[in-house]
Amino acid sequence: MPGDGVGPEIMREAIGVLDAVAQKYGHKFEYRYAEVGACAIDKYGDPYPAVTDLVCQTSDAVLFGAIGDPKYDDPSMKTRPEQGLLRMRKSMGLYANIRPVEPYPSLYGVSPLKEDRIAGTDFVIIRELTGGLYFGEPRGLSEDGQTAYDMCRYTVEEIRRIADVAFRYAMKRRKKLTLVDKANVLVTSRLWRSTVTEMQAESYPQVALDYMYVDNAAMRLAMSPASFDVVLTENMFGDILSDLGGAIGGSIGMLPSASEGSEHCLFEPIHGSYPQAKGKGIANPIAQVLSVAMMLDDAFDLTEEAKAVRDACKASVENKFSTPDLMPEGGKSTSEVGNYIKQYILNH
Repeated sequence: MPGDGVGPEIMREAIGVLDAVAQKYGHKFEYRYAEVGACAIDKYGDPYPAVTDLVCQTSDAVLFGAIGDPKYDDPSMKTRPEQGLLRMRKSMGLYANIRPVEPYPSLYGVSPLKEDRIAGTDFVIIRELTGGLYFGEPRGLSEDGQTAYDMCRYTVEEIRRIADVAFRYAMKRRKKLTLVDKANVLVTSRLWRSTVTEMQAESYPQVALDYMYVDNAAMRLAMSPASFDVVLTENMFGDILSDLGGAIGGSIGMLPSASEGSEHCLFEPIHGSYPQAKGKGIANPIAQVLSVAMMLDDAFDLTEEAKAVRDACKASVENKFSTPDLMPEGGKSTSEVGNYIKQYILNH
């Protein structure tokens, strides 16, 4: 699902990379396209139409581009592109968002943070996707329009299933898990804290568990991002912190993500539709291509192929074959970067 804005441009390069992988390793990928977001509203009057849901439900994996268009930015509009993303996550049961943050050393210089602060950064944010303020009921506006309200709601079951994902990631990494919450203020956060603490004692005693309020976590991500290993948090906090994680590496155009459930999985870059760059050929395709690598790994167990894609992306950056967000002077186009990555895969 290419989606909106620069989505079709970066998706074109991602599909080219998959074709290169297929050629190099003797695979065949079957592609089925579907609309979501603004393009789906334009065509169907619905940001997540039934025909799109059917494609998602019957595919082995979903590769998604971006969502959003300025013509639908008015928050008072009843139908908005972002509704399609929320409904897609709900329909597919995608409750776990996984966002790795590992800046390339060659890009330390373009980060807004000093190199000595980001050197060695390698952490994963595990964000709950289907609960909290974004989905809680009741919600609404008072009759006089002077009061608005949203319900933040979580159940023990919702917390346990996402925490299990985070603990399993920690077990594969450095066995350190940080739960980010606001337990000094929010009752939902206190439920998160008690539930995760109980799970650690019961099933994951090897994992060192610590706790951090979300405001302190934001500060620590800017001051000492290398101190994190696996970060577990609820929906809205994760939405905010993962974008901060994207800034650490110097460009949000470098970070992929996976959204996983019990039966389905979706892979997407963490950046938005970047409408200002639409049609200009300057969008960074690497986050989309790295999402392909996550898909090869997590959905298809093609670890060698996934490594080849990651190596090609790294070579592109190290050899200064990058888009203008990383190289304001002499930056390459979206298609040029994509072609470099494809040729690297085929020739190495």
